[in-house]
Amino acid sequence: MTTMTDAALAEFKMPDVGEGLTEAEILKWYVQPGDVVTDGQVVCEVETAKAAVELPIPFNGVVRELRFPEGTTVDVGQVIIAVDVAGGSGSTAAAPAAVSVPEPAAPEPEPEPAPQGRQPVLVGYGVSEGSTKRRPRKGDVVAVPAAVAQPAPALVPEPEAPVKGNGRPLAKPPVRKLAKDLGVDLASLTPSGPDGIITREDVHAAVAPAPEPVVTQVQVQAPSQEPVAAVPAVVQDGVRETRIPVKGVRKATAAAMVGSAFTAPHVTEFVTVDVTRTMKLVEELKADKEMQGLRVNPLLLIAKALLVAIKRNPEISASWDEAAQEIVRKHYVNLGIAAATPRGLIVPNIKDAHAKTLPELATALGELVSTAREGKTSPGAMQGGTVTITNVGVFGVDTGTPILNPGESAILAVGAIKLQPWVHKGKVKPRQVTTLALSFDHRLVDGELGSKVLADVAAILEQPKRLITWA
Repeated sequence: MTTMTDAALAEFKMPDVGEGLTEAEILKWYVQPGDVVTDGQVVCEVETAKAAVELPIPFNGVVRELRFPEGTTVDVGQVIIAVDVAGGSGSTAAAPAAVSVPEPAAPEPEPEPAPQGRQPVLVGYGVSEGSTKRRPRKGDVVAVPAAVAQPAPALVPEPEAPVKGNGRPLAKPPVRKLAKDLGVDLASLTPSGPDGIITREDVHAAVAPAPEPVVTQVQVQAPSQEPVAAVPAVVQDGVRETRIPVKGVRKATAAAMVGSAFTAPHVTEFVTVDVTRTMKLVEELKADKEMQGLRVNPLLLIAKALLVAIKRNPEISASWDEAAQEIVRKHYVNLGIAAATPRGLIVPNIKDAHAKTLPELATALGELVSTAREGKTSPGAMQGGTVTITNVGVFGVDTGTPILNPGESAILAVGAIKLQPWVHKGKVKPRQVTTLALSFDHRLVDGELGSKVLADVAAILEQPKRLITWA
């Protein structure tokens, strides 16, 4: 790779797209060798600790080489793409590089890149492996022809397998693990996936031959004997466990939760409260002209209630500085909202939530949720939180003991709001009730302070007019 470095070659390194992040996984490549790129053009998408970020390249030129395939975790500071920035000579320099890759089998591989009119194909899942093949091809050009000539006299997938650089067949980590568990040699399989990738079905098919003939023979008499047993035997054989690589969001979440659970001494308190009046206020606000088009739901008022409670008990907005042995009091609230996304749990926060009006808070909540669902939450949006809300009630759960987001002092869990018998004005009536749970860092917050904050939130939700009188 480094032998290609010259005055006309610019290398783009993995940047620190967050605050102090050390690595990122390449999710998609939007370009391939030979493509012309311009300053500011997005060339790939990477996933950091908890966010997917698109990386623009800072110069013009022709892509010479992609140093890593999709799905690879790369350390910050490592070169991920090389671009020929020498104007006209750039394209000529890129051309030989492109030709040298397929040179051993120019007629064969060349048609593959040609249909790369499906440029985004380089970024898809089955193409993720395709990228894996393309990158090593650059460095292992000499080894490719030999590998292609030997294992693949007639199969198209086999020529792809050696492109791995070390002769290993192409397969994703979970598929390799499955093959290992089942004792299947990947090199003996005929890939059926795109670009010569070995799939789970290929591995299962390799262990199925023994049962399969039985199924075929027994099919005549098995209909009455044990048809059900025959099917599971083929479908579930060896799939009792699945191993999933820990990376990306899951890796970051696991590290954060372990760090928090074993660093901050947690205390959790609970309170059950009648929120009937709050639910009525939610309905009234939905019909209010000032709130039209905004996201109005119980979470909005719960968030506002917590902000008012923090204003009445400001000592809870703090953090613990272990190195300096100091408690850092924060005169602001960056309110975190735990959000379940396709990538996993993330906790973006609303900056300076304490200073926002109800309509402004509703707008911020709406933007936070939609951005999280689209997987576009930036690392900066998840930094600097002070207190968090997690709404487990959306899953029908009554309550829980939430774990603090690292660096924060408290987290409020909101349970499901249900119609329950409740003593109201001396009579048992059906009322809308929920359970709140507040976990806090006992190094920062003692029982009295934690209890006051939780009691204030409950009192506001029971009598929402306190949002005015207490604010």
